[in-house]
Amino acid sequence: MQNVMKSFREVLSNAKNVLIFTGSGVSAESGIPTFRGAGGFWRKYQAQDLATLRAFKENPSLVWEFYEHRRVIASQAQPNKAHEAIAEFQNHYCTQGKKVTIVTQNIDNLHQRAGAKDVIELHGSLYKTRCIKCKDISVNENIPICPALEEKGLPDPNIMISDIPLDQLPHCEKENCNGLLRPHIVWFGENLDKHILSKTYEAMEECDACLIIGTSSIVYPAAMFAPQVAERGIPVAEFNIEETPATRRFQYHFQGPCTYTVPEALTP
Repeated sequence: MQNVMKSFREVLSNAKNVLIFTGSGVSAESGIPTFRGAGGFWRKYQAQDLATLRAFKENPSLVWEFYEHRRVIASQAQPNKAHEAIAEFQNHYCTQGKKVTIVTQNIDNLHQRAGAKDVIELHGSLYKTRCIKCKDISVNENIPICPALEEKGLPDPNIMISDIPLDQLPHCEKENCNGLLRPHIVWFGENLDKHILSKTYEAMEECDACLIIGTSSIVYPAAMFAPQVAERGIPVAEFNIEETPATRRFQYHFQGPCTYTVPEALTP
């Protein structure tokens, strides 16, 4: 393993344009629940069933309670050693005139809180809203996001209803709008933002080394990013708690908690 790590560190030292792609496995080590497994349930609901436009249209109060719960968890979490190592690596390489692009599937803002710059958020952010009327996207880090959601969103399975009146849910503050706000999240069944995708593909085409950290490589279109880089002959290193369906397609695989493997690979 040490010889493999040494080989990869040499690849990084010679690289001039590094792409780092991260998933939920990085944030899980900060206590952020993932959609898959036991952490994928909230009250009696499977999280995937609430992260849809249909669910929001049927019961925006319920969906906003769910996301208020997620916002509280994310705001209380702290960036871990993997987040910090990624941010420090980016800063160090940029001072050398090199480029490091961070693309994440995570919506928790932990990369940015660790000091990472210009993070490409594939799936949006818990701290952004989008107006369903005027489409304005705004940053909102308030906890709670509105008075009616204070102390709402508890994961107690005995809470069976959510009936916050529509006019008390988050609404657009732009003049003459007042449209209902939704989380600026790419929900199941929705397409990724074209501009975000374009920036991601550009990073894929330009990179000469790639790290894929804490993602199962099974959710599309994100699952095809690193394999496409590998097909170009670019060294790709996978960091994960276990092997994934794409592991054999990559030159390097470092198995174990990201908080151990990532700092070892990225710390000068």
